[in-house]
Amino acid sequence: MQTSPLFSLNFKDAVKGLLVAAGSAVIAAIEATAQAGSFTFNYKSIGGVALAAGLSYLGKNFFTPAKTFTSLH
Repeated sequence: MQTSPLFSLNFKDAVKGLLVAAGSAVIAAIEATAQAGSFTFNYKSIGGVALAAGLSYLGKNFFTPAKTFTSLH
C-alpha cells in the first residue's frame, strides 16, 4: 500500500482528516465539560479545535512524501 504523493491528498487522507477532526472535537468537549464542572457545550470553541486538528492533519499529509507499506504476512 502506498500513501499519497508529495503535494497531493487522496480520499483516504480526507477520511482520516475527518476522523481526526471528530476525535479532537470529542476530546475538546470532554475537556470543556470537566473544566466547567457541568455538562455544557461551547460549539464555537469545539468547532475551532476540530477545524484546526483536521487542517493540521491534512497539511501534514500534503507535505509528507509518499511511503510504501508492505504486509507482514
